[in-house]
Amino acid sequence: MDDDTAERLLSTATENVLRDHPVHWTHVIDSDAGLVPQRVLHPVFAGSFDWHSCVHQTWLMVRLLRLRPSLTGADQARHALDTLITPEGCRTEADFFAGPMGGFWERPYGWAWLLVLDAELRTWGAAPWSLEPLSRVIRDRFLEWVSHARLPIRAGTHTNTAFATGLVLDAARAVGDTELARACAEAALRWHREDRGYGGFEPDAADFLSPALTEADLVRRVLPDFPAWFEAFLPDLGEARWKVLREPVPVDDPGDPYGSHLVGLALSRAWCWRAIGEALPAGHRYREAALAAAEEHREAGLRYVFGHGYYAEHWLGTFAAYLSLGAF
Repeated sequence: MDDDTAERLLSTATENVLRDHPVHWTHVIDSDAGLVPQRVLHPVFAGSFDWHSCVHQTWLMVRLLRLRPSLTGADQARHALDTLITPEGCRTEADFFAGPMGGFWERPYGWAWLLVLDAELRTWGAAPWSLEPLSRVIRDRFLEWVSHARLPIRAGTHTNTAFATGLVLDAARAVGDTELARACAEAALRWHREDRGYGGFEPDAADFLSPALTEADLVRRVLPDFPAWFEAFLPDLGEARWKVLREPVPVDDPGDPYGSHLVGLALSRAWCWRAIGEALPAGHRYREAALAAAEEHREAGLRYVFGHGYYAEHWLGTFAAYLSLGAF
């Protein structure tokens, strides 16, 4: 990623996390008294349209400031983070997630990105911000959930369990949380170890994740014999029916909320294909095809990251940065 692109991503993310409207509220309320501004309940993560997008746009800011502290706009980004990530704000957020709604709201996607952000801050020794006690509450909530979830959710959107569990597994390993990492690995095997002959129809119009590829990307993190598993999972990958998985999906309207999801699908498929290809041994019949698919999807997704309105720009930069820079 060149500095010009990084500066645009940083500037956009800074504007996003400070922007209160439009906002997508998804809370269940018991009375009109619950109709309070988002920043009352969520003083740290009320911007960027919805809670989870604000969390991962904040991660984007932290990641760029950590890797490239001299970018144009870095001072404005630091000031925004100083304003938002405060001990008082994190306590308010923690109180919400420790309460009755906190056991399911933003699970698992928002929780996963929160733990990625926390790991980014904790592995950056010079980070001036901390998410405590919010991160501890979310960590414990995720551990409780992932330890007992009997079945996965194979969706192409926020409820996808493989995607979130993969992110949290990486975050737990990065900070040395062996208990959480072990629970994530056990869940991955419980959900997916015996999967054979994938037969799903994808993509759906709203997908920004591939159910097949996020599952494979999770399994390759925990299963030593991943190549054999992948052969059994997608034994007919080279056939015509999986052209829809090997090639990018056309994006008709990247400014439409669900049109932008298909841009995100290209980006997330790119990092999944790359990781899958790199996990396959040299000479494996799918290795070069996976790496080629990764590059094709990368090029397809990156062309739409800027210039298509707030419904796209409030979140797509995160996927572009995660693809190009990774985490931790």
